[in-house]
Amino acid sequence: MYLKKRLFLVFVLFGNILSAQQRPYYTQYIMNNYLINPAVAGIENYWDLKLSHRLQWVGLQDAPVTTYVTIQGPIHKAAYNNETATTFHADGVNPRGTNYWRNYTAPDPHGGIGFTMLNDRTGPLNRFAVYGTYAYHVGLSANTNLSAGISAGFTNMSLDASKLNFGTITVDPAVSGSGLINKIKPDISAGLWLYSSDYFIGLSAQQIIPQQIAFSDNTVHLENGKLVPHLFFSAGYRMQLSDDISFLPSTLIRYISPLPIGFDVNAKFQYQDLLWAGASYRYQDGFAAMVGVNINHNINVGYSYDIQTSQLNTVSKGTHEILIGFLLGNKYGDWCPRNLW
Repeated sequence: MYLKKRLFLVFVLFGNILSAQQRPYYTQYIMNNYLINPAVAGIENYWDLKLSHRLQWVGLQDAPVTTYVTIQGPIHKAAYNNETATTFHADGVNPRGTNYWRNYTAPDPHGGIGFTMLNDRTGPLNRFAVYGTYAYHVGLSANTNLSAGISAGFTNMSLDASKLNFGTITVDPAVSGSGLINKIKPDISAGLWLYSSDYFIGLSAQQIIPQQIAFSDNTVHLENGKLVPHLFFSAGYRMQLSDDISFLPSTLIRYISPLPIGFDVNAKFQYQDLLWAGASYRYQDGFAAMVGVNINHNINVGYSYDIQTSQLNTVSKGTHEILIGFLLGNKYGDWCPRNLW
């Protein structure tokens, strides 16, 4: 059984390099759409710092572990010159109720910037990436904006040949001792984001420039891999079920050639601007449950747990993901985003 698990993981690992999704999966991207689309940078009136750690397929040795930090915000806060109703938390009154959304207005045209640092490790393969982002938001109407953004940076792909363990299979000792092999590649992403008080639509492309990738030295030579573009389409809608409860369905559709189209369907219920809970379904992969709390106008926390419906559920105990957010320079005391819900 041990050998089968090790071989399975190695095939998954190098299959990802050759033809599968090469970017990490996330469950709580609904709380940080900037991960998927650079056009989101600067969408709120504060700097949004997010820290996340994801343990995928717990129980399977050398399974993916993803950690990231992102920060994004507006260049000039002058675009947000109106105090919002969410500043005040009177007892029995929802600061994000019907009256608030009825009077919603989109922010003035402005720029935004962002930064991402990410590390994704699967067995002997590690991907470390750093990106900088610029986005610009323009008004289409009194309550609708369109933004465009671009991210540029680099990805360092590294292979630790000493961890290429095939169980009881005999391997040349020179291979296992060949050490760390690094490949650094430029990386560019771009996106569009249309948003209003009750919907959003996003289109983005990551890893725009296709590139060959090979790991080789005197003892190890793995080639014919290729980094391919990833296309994402996002959409969501806000429904006010009552003055205290909002229902926020959304979807994410992804396309990575030559794979078939994949998609997620998400449902999030939010109580006032304090608590939220939701669920997600990833086609032919599994389900997830999510919860979160806005502790105050500076800190929020989210947690998700995924259960696989694929064959991985025979060896995996699920996937855990935690996200902590810090709202920096939140001048008007918003407890949750007004443009990125």
